[in-house]
Amino acid sequence: MKTADTTGKESLLSTIAPSKAITKLAIPATLALLAKAVYNIVDTAYIGMLDSDIALAAVGVTLPLLLIMVSVENIFAAGAAVLAGRRLGADDKDGANRTVTTIVGLSMVIGAVLCVLGILFIEPLLRAFGASDAVLPQAKDYAFWMFIAALFNLPAQSLNCAARAESSVKISTIAVTVGAALNVVLDPVFMFSWGLDMGVEGASLATTVSQCVTFVILTWFYLSGRSIIKVKPSSFCISSKLVWAVVSIGIPTAVIQICLAVATSLTNIAAKPLPDADLIIAAYGVVQRLILIGCYVVMGFMQGYQPVASYAFGAKNEKRFHQSVRFALRGSLLLTVVVAALYILLAKPLILLFNRNPAVIEYGRWLLISQVALYPAFGLCYMMTITFQTIGASKMGLFLSLIRQGVFYVPFILTLPELLGVTGVYLSQPFADLLTILVCAFLVKPMKRMVSHNIASKE
Repeated sequence: MKTADTTGKESLLSTIAPSKAITKLAIPATLALLAKAVYNIVDTAYIGMLDSDIALAAVGVTLPLLLIMVSVENIFAAGAAVLAGRRLGADDKDGANRTVTTIVGLSMVIGAVLCVLGILFIEPLLRAFGASDAVLPQAKDYAFWMFIAALFNLPAQSLNCAARAESSVKISTIAVTVGAALNVVLDPVFMFSWGLDMGVEGASLATTVSQCVTFVILTWFYLSGRSIIKVKPSSFCISSKLVWAVVSIGIPTAVIQICLAVATSLTNIAAKPLPDADLIIAAYGVVQRLILIGCYVVMGFMQGYQPVASYAFGAKNEKRFHQSVRFALRGSLLLTVVVAALYILLAKPLILLFNRNPAVIEYGRWLLISQVALYPAFGLCYMMTITFQTIGASKMGLFLSLIRQGVFYVPFILTLPELLGVTGVYLSQPFADLLTILVCAFLVKPMKRMVSHNIASKE
């Protein structure tokens, strides 16, 4: 027998107007992701208090590692969200239980593998991402605890997205917010001389402890029996079909993060021959963490959209699916325009929050403006990637996930800085975004036709 709470959650996914359902799910999801962004922003802000450009640069070169870790998390998280949503839409709760339990189990194994391999190859990885001799020691200190955190982050993200797929957004928000708040408190305790005096390493350790707490809260929720989806060892059932389904759904989202990691690494490398290389890298590290906030706003909105769309697709409700798509398209464009406007207007004050070096402030200001000059490209491309994921068109989703920071950005960042110096770094992202917008606009109508065809084929 369904409880009132369970019935209300399913009503949110099935009968409430898509715009209201998406908004209701997106607000707590966005708040949770913004709370997660606090980890990066707080770390960077406290490290800025060390008055060391080298320390900021050290954190900057670890950003590609962070993005790669997030990309692996997203493979399992997106798989859990979409597959659980489809199973619930088709009224297959046993299937949802098996799917989520298996995905969580797999994410724990992969997290352990990433932790071990990352620690073993920590120095060559950081060298590949642009760490200089001066930056390397502190970068290693910071990266070590990032790899330890993989043990908790991968299963936590899978549980988090499963919670949103069943619209249990309250526990998701609580878990991430508590972890972020704890990080704010622990950072200075671990970093500064009046506490444990661990410097950059202390910031990373504080983040790892906080993320472990988030994992514990989510695990308690699922083991307590309060969820619609039940995670229990007896439901673990691995199969090649499930693994392929998870990978095909999660890869496009993961590839976006991997491409961003590659783009960040190549930007650091492109800056190395330039005058003030370490200052540019320090500024770019700050800018990329600010950009992550904008990314999380859009991703949070998409996490409200995805379970509603997945449920409608699983229930073969084409009208509701199209309504969800239209609202998500308008919303993602509006959000990216607002984020871009705020960052352009507040570029200099935002950089000042992290560093007082006039050179870092000037480089950071123009880097931030250039990163968001055509930011709607990200919202449009990400929304379409999620839609293709949801309907099972994984090849098209993979293509879109590659174009912005991969296919288009890489050639520009490899050539323009050599020709134009730091101006080439500034221009690379806007040029890539312009091409991304053109490709996405061309694919909007084919996407609508594919949605109708894929839903019809499920009849």
